[in-house]
Amino acid sequence: MNYYLLFKSLHLIAVISWMAGLLYLPRIFVYHVENYQKKETTEIFETMERKLYFYIMRPAMLISWLFGILLIYQIGFESFSQLWLQLKIFFVIILTVYHEYLGKCLTSLRDGSNSKSSRFFRIINEIPTILLILIVFIVIFKPI
Repeated sequence: MNYYLLFKSLHLIAVISWMAGLLYLPRIFVYHVENYQKKETTEIFETMERKLYFYIMRPAMLISWLFGILLIYQIGFESFSQLWLQLKIFFVIILTVYHEYLGKCLTSLRDGSNSKSSRFFRIINEIPTILLILIVFIVIFKPI
């Protein structure tokens, strides 16, 4: 069995799931903030946010990291000397920090201490898109 292709496939599936959550959760935050006065509606958003973050995004992030590390192991740890891999890992670390920041936003929305506007969440919703584009081009073109 070709473990490299297996790990690569599982890595891509996990990344797609993680990215879907990173793109969708801030959008739910937008609707949550815009409907803050409607208790029944915010309870629905809180349930959606919690399930998306803890049952989809967190496992997908961890699986992305796991299979990414296994892929690096397969190609050899000396591949860290290549600029494209250093850049990819740097941007994935930023995505991971962004992911954790969304977790803090989720908590502040749930406990009523959120001070961020729906506009703020619309703006930060672009961060994963930009990073995704950078990562894809880096991995495809592999700059030296």
